[in-house]
Amino acid sequence: MYFGTRLDDEHAFALLDRFVELGGTWLDTSDNYSFWEDPSGLGGQSEAALGRWLEVNAGAPVRLSTKVGAQPNRPGGFPDDLEGLSERAVRTGISGSLDRLGVDRVDLLWAHVEDRMTPLDETVGVFGSLVSEGVVGAYGVSNHPSFAVEEICWRAARTGLPAPTAYQQRYSYLQALPGADVVGQPMPLGMLSVDGLELLLRRPEITGWVYTALLLGAYDRPDRTWGPEYDHPGNARRLAALDEVAAARGLTRGQVVLSWLTGGSPHLVPIIGGSTVGQLELAWEGATTELTSEERARLDAAH
Repeated sequence: MYFGTRLDDEHAFALLDRFVELGGTWLDTSDNYSFWEDPSGLGGQSEAALGRWLEVNAGAPVRLSTKVGAQPNRPGGFPDDLEGLSERAVRTGISGSLDRLGVDRVDLLWAHVEDRMTPLDETVGVFGSLVSEGVVGAYGVSNHPSFAVEEICWRAARTGLPAPTAYQQRYSYLQALPGADVVGQPMPLGMLSVDGLELLLRRPEITGWVYTALLLGAYDRPDRTWGPEYDHPGNARRLAALDEVAAARGLTRGQVVLSWLTGGSPHLVPIIGGSTVGQLELAWEGATTELTSEERARLDAAH
């Protein structure tokens, strides 16, 4: 997210190099990263930095995931004046992304945020057509309610177009109070609900991706805290279970959370946004650690 803004090429490239050494493949970015950090007020810096790394690492065994729909139309336009998901906006957005990345296709393109002003058939049509044309390998849906994903799948089937293969929302082991405002989450439909989890179980062809899985480092960093929406008895019980499992395995809280996400049902892909190689290595260890059935049962029973 912060490649090209908070992180210069030296630090970004070190992270990317180590990620590939560890065996990582997916690189996830967006056309609007990071508009809030750049003096221009518009995004594209992350894609451009990835493009520079790809240029000097031709043939690197990575897969590219990017997003369209949430780029501000003007500085200060977020979240009320965004590019949206019309055919024109999506095609313009992916064209710019390909230019910045220096590639002719991406493996996964996300509809970044819901656009209620554009007919859903138009959005389904352009994403499905981009898959058919080979411009993108597949497409996913991010920051949409689960019922909208079901409707997108239905409309794709009705028209014979490719359906989404991925669904992305915010999710972690600790849960915010239902209906509460979540600090740092301006989009109201960005939390993975019980319905969303059931959607992934019903549709195994759709992979679940989750962001802010580590609550911005608050599990393990004393200088980071979660908002008041996470302060409730259910989370106190979850933290007790998390501390118990982490201590027994010699892992950090965050590492256990990542293991819990990747090894659960449904399997979830956590999007990690660390800024140092050390953070990346800790996250990798957590995401590739397998919990025992007893450890998972202890974590799942706390609520």
